[in-house]
Parts: sequence; structure tokens; C-alpha cells
Amino acid sequence: MTLALLHTSPVHVPVFDALRDADHPGLALRHLVDEDLLLRARESGPEAVSGEIRALLAGVVAEGASAVLCTCSTIGAVAESVSSVIGVPVLRVDRPMAAAAVRRGRVVVLAAITGTLAPTLALLAEEAGERPVEVRTVVVDGAWARFEAGDRDGYLDLVAAAADAVTEADVIVLAQASMADAVSRTVTRIPVLSSPRPGLTAAVAAAR
Repeated sequence: MTLALLHTSPVHVPVFDALRDADHPGLALRHLVDEDLLLRARESGPEAVSGEIRALLAGVVAEGASAVLCTCSTIGAVAESVSSVIGVPVLRVDRPMAAAAVRRGRVVVLAAITGTLAPTLALLAEEAGERPVEVRTVVVDGAWARFEAGDRDGYLDLVAAAADAVTEADVIVLAQASMADAVSRTVTRIPVLSSPRPGLTAAVAAAR
């Protein structure tokens, strides 16, 4: 069994390899990294890259992938939409996190770029259904510039500080998978949810 992962940054590769080693030893992962997908999605909207995503995923399925996990929140919905076309499950990494968050009530979403907010808010609304959920958003000032500069510690520190500044919330959602390691740097008593571990677990179950 092989699980393919579609990334828009190479920083995700070691993160998911480590989670695989810890939680799913022996699982074969096939990493696809295309940074231009996120750039074009931010410029023209996620739908603008749907054809390229479909072609990429069809290729990896032809090579034996049993399922695909998209680790980019911005293009996650578009990736999910090609599942019926390529014939295997395609999951977005943040869906299990969103499902857990809306069960808690008041949600604060932290994002490093504004382009992630609309897809994340739509996902939270989808998972909430008829359940009343209060959602607020925070774009972490300066975080994305740190990320693009390769300053991982600076990036995570800014995200953690933003989480620690949140008040009047039942749960904090880290909208991007790259934020996950900020959880260990927070001191807030509010639960902070990240997407990589639950997303990978869901994808492994789908692949099986």
C-alpha cells in the first residue's frame, strides 16, 4: 500500500515522514512537491490549478498510490474534488481537525496567509452543518515572510505567540500544516489543534 502526499512546500516532507515512522511504521509514502501550485492558487484562485492537480494525482495513482493526502489548506478542496475522477480517495489534511474543532464551540483560526482563510472557513462550516459555531480569524502578522525566508523558528514563534494571545475561545485551529510544531511552543490553556497527525491517520484508513 502506498499513500501519496501532495505538498506545496518541501518543509512538509520530513514532518510526515516522522509521523509515519511514529504512528504507521512500514507505510510507503510518495511525496509530490509543487510550490508553484500555491503561488498560482493565491494569484488566480484555487480552481485555476484544478487541471494540474488532476493530472498530477492521476499520474501517481497510475503508479500505484491507493489514496492521496493534500497537505495544503488553500488547494485542499480542489484536490478533494478530483477523487471521483482519479478513482481513489483524495483527502485534505485539515478535515479531521476541522471536524474536531466545530464540536467545541467558539473557534479561533490562525493563518499565516489570508488565502488560507476562505477554504478553512468553508471547511469549518461544512463540518459544522446545522451546529451553531462561532468562528473568528487571525492572520499572524509577519509569519509568512518568516516562512518564505526559511526562518522556521521565527515563524513558529510568531504563531505560538498569536495562539497565546487568543482569549474567549474554546479551541484554536492552526489553519496550515506548517504551523503544527508551534503547538509545543504555546503556553495557552486553550486547546490548540493542528492538522498533520489526524490528517495522516485518516488518509491511512482511507488507503486501506
